[in-house]
Amino acid sequence: MKTHLGRRAFSTMELHTLFNGYIYTDEKLKREQPKHWHFWLPLLSYYTGAYSDEIGSLTLDDIFQQDHVHLLHFNTHGKIQPRVVPIHPALWQSGLEQYLTQIKKLGQQRILFDLPAKSGRYSEKVRIWFSGEGERQGYLQKCGLPNVDQQGMKTAISSLRLNFEQQIRISAIQQGHKSSLHYLLGLKDDGDIVTRPPLAILKQITSQLRVINPNITWQRFLDRH
Repeated sequence: MKTHLGRRAFSTMELHTLFNGYIYTDEKLKREQPKHWHFWLPLLSYYTGAYSDEIGSLTLDDIFQQDHVHLLHFNTHGKIQPRVVPIHPALWQSGLEQYLTQIKKLGQQRILFDLPAKSGRYSEKVRIWFSGEGERQGYLQKCGLPNVDQQGMKTAISSLRLNFEQQIRISAIQQGHKSSLHYLLGLKDDGDIVTRPPLAILKQITSQLRVINPNITWQRFLDRH
């Protein structure tokens, strides 16, 4: 599997385990303190390839429709380029529209409004919840998955970006539009900013992402007991 900073993508079996974990079932854990971002962040990571800081920064203004394609706008910093990523149908099926309606009713602007920042970043809180820290188990461990495999390769929330990359790489090559791969990942192409490809092509490429668990819904998350 492709690695990035000592990390690897999740296997298909591991993805199945993650997206059938307690967050996506009908029962809460004892002493669990569920947050909306616990439900949405792994899904958004998998279906957009965005980093947790990017997802944590999303606002209602970053969701819009253009040329009949619903989009998420990631306005990033550093080496990652701003970009738009089509919203995968699985996110709508998971109840994204209903969730956005609730956000507006609550008078919130940020999509993951209950994800707090630490030192101006969202990734630290996400890292501890997802991968654990010290004796504290994260979502990974509670799902029975290690965060370091036998080869010493780590899995983390950013591993879902690698799963996104693996799948859209194949799709982009099949479409004969490799520059879309660089664009969707927010990467430069030989040092140059990649011009946004046609939205229809971006939608076609991202629509090929595998749906791991079609039974995931936000309402089911709310109804857990």
